[in-house]
Amino acid sequence: MKLYKTKKGAVIEKDGHYYALNESWEALVNDDQLYEKLDQLTYTSTMADSSAIQELLPPVGRDQELWACGVTYLRSKIGRQEESKAAGGADFYAKVYEAERPEVFFKSTYHRIVGHGGLVRIRKDSTWDVPEPELTLVVTPSGKIVGYTIGNDMSSRSIEGENPLYLPQAKTYDGSAAVGPCIYVTREPLPANTAISLVIARNNTTAYKGEVSISQLKRTPEELVSFVYRECSFPYGCLIMTGTGIVPGHDFTLQSGDEIAISIDPIGTLENTVQ
Repeated sequence: MKLYKTKKGAVIEKDGHYYALNESWEALVNDDQLYEKLDQLTYTSTMADSSAIQELLPPVGRDQELWACGVTYLRSKIGRQEESKAAGGADFYAKVYEAERPEVFFKSTYHRIVGHGGLVRIRKDSTWDVPEPELTLVVTPSGKIVGYTIGNDMSSRSIEGENPLYLPQAKTYDGSAAVGPCIYVTREPLPANTAISLVIARNNTTAYKGEVSISQLKRTPEELVSFVYRECSFPYGCLIMTGTGIVPGHDFTLQSGDEIAISIDPIGTLENTVQ
């Protein structure tokens, strides 16, 4: 099943049918039995058509936080080493890739996140910017993963490369994250061969494309959740980006007007334009 957040409320998509809900978003996504709850609501809610999923909002509660994990794929480790080599930070990324403790960091509050079709931003004081396509976990206050969505962790590689201590500035700013288009709710974890694909179009031409399988994640989603939740409480639940395995080379940087499409089957495609 898919759960959409729209300007008119929450909508379930199941087996090609749509159901408009009266329940609050926060009550839904913080339920440890979300799949069972949504399944039951398809029998008691008003049926709708596909127009019900217009005007999508990011599938995040206003009181939820978005966290992120880094250096969880080998390609990400190599990319971070390349960008920070001149600053002497390359060894840090090699060590964190092999360490027991993963890199986790706060990414965004609700008001800095955009949804499907929204405008993402690149910093004005940055010269090297990339999108980072990531499987994103939807986690309840108890730490249970109840769904999956697509995340775009917009990043300034030039600022992060200057010094690893500049990570918050490279990662957190207005329009620095996109999430959507929905939450995919399932009883079972996603298969290991689930693929994440990235396509960036510029002037109607493909400027970059890449793909990676989540089987290349060094750490399990449950392990990442356990570290985020280790000394932090989330009374409204949270979303956790699991890191990227697609890192454009040093010869590529985003430009205003670029169109970013990130696809994960069976979640869908998250599309955004660079402001």
